[in-house]
Amino acid sequence: MSSLFDPEPTADAAVGPGTPLAARLRPHDLSEYVGQEHLLHPGSALRTAIEQGRPHSMILHGPPGSGKTTLARIVAASADAVFEELSAVEVGRADVRAVIERATQRRRLGRGTIFFLDEIHRFNRAQQDALLPAVEEGLVTLIGATTENPSYEVNGALLSRTRVYELRELTDDDVRTLLRRAIDGGACGDVRVEDDAVELLAARAAGDARTALAALELACSTVAGETGVVDEAHAGDALQRRILHYDRKADRHYDTISAWIKATRGSDPDASLYYLAIMLEGGEDPRFIARRMVILASEDIGNADPQALVVAVAASHAVELVGLPEGAHALAQAAVYLALAPKSNAAYRALGAARAFVRDQGAAPPPVQLRSGGRGRGYDYPHDHPGHVSPQELLPDAVVGQRFYLPDEREAELARRHEAIRRARGR
Repeated sequence: MSSLFDPEPTADAAVGPGTPLAARLRPHDLSEYVGQEHLLHPGSALRTAIEQGRPHSMILHGPPGSGKTTLARIVAASADAVFEELSAVEVGRADVRAVIERATQRRRLGRGTIFFLDEIHRFNRAQQDALLPAVEEGLVTLIGATTENPSYEVNGALLSRTRVYELRELTDDDVRTLLRRAIDGGACGDVRVEDDAVELLAARAAGDARTALAALELACSTVAGETGVVDEAHAGDALQRRILHYDRKADRHYDTISAWIKATRGSDPDASLYYLAIMLEGGEDPRFIARRMVILASEDIGNADPQALVVAVAASHAVELVGLPEGAHALAQAAVYLALAPKSNAAYRALGAARAFVRDQGAAPPPVQLRSGGRGRGYDYPHDHPGHVSPQELLPDAVVGQRFYLPDEREAELARRHEAIRRARGR
């Protein structure tokens, strides 16, 4: 354990020969920071806190490579405080207690402590609770960084003592700016980087600056001493493929399936296939996708096209039967069919109305003639009537006259049948 007699850690990361390019180019102040204008525009709460050197406890939430660690270091550098950094992947409660103990000693000497905890969502509830007293008393200014939604992964008690800032994925222009800065700053030495290579890295890094800079560094080292030129092919080889930020248990999981549902409900087969492709490329469980297809077939298409449910269930069975990769074809077939099918949520709305009525009014007993066994005397058998329709009332007396099912214009045939049956029953 370090003591107060050891050199105090600072927000400036150690830079050595083996330090990755992204770390070597890390900005030291807001003038060099790229992206996140929605958080750092003049007059914003976060920018003002940094400029005035009065940081507050916060959670930085955003995708990989969006600048969370860099922003944390800039916040720390703006304050007259000692910077302590840990990763929740590697440490436990004992390490946190050691940081708090050092912070307590510093406070006695009039120094503050900024505690940067990367991957804070990796801490369980007990570990996060250990931070509460120190944060609440202002013993440390906590800056937590996470790629996960803090609402789900960070304790409510800790959230109430911090401000949550959501960082956005960097744009292609942002990444291009960082790449140009690295090249102009001599990161590639005598190697020349063609414009097409920069464009490819910016476009395929998926907003991840760390990925783009790492690929640039690899491409430059690959051609050093050979052609001395990084072209589009070298850049593509270094990057290999566009990075997909997708986690089957995190925001991207829920956001992407939500987008697929809304695109399919909106009758856009191209958008439906696009979000399906993202899920498949991201390693989503195909059975999860199939279940959502079955739900959508009934909820959003219903009796406007009853075959949609058959197609969705068949796709689900196909996935169970053959798995991936072949099962993806069944999912694609179903996605296109569901997107192009006529839409109706009449059955969904009808059930919701009926359930709401029951919750509000309670469950009235069925009429005597509908009850089971010998108690069902007086039941009028529909097949004894022309058209197989009986005029007998089938709702309890307290519910007579209630309408739950109201077919819409996409269920025209059902609507005609419904009205004909109502007339035959004298309704």
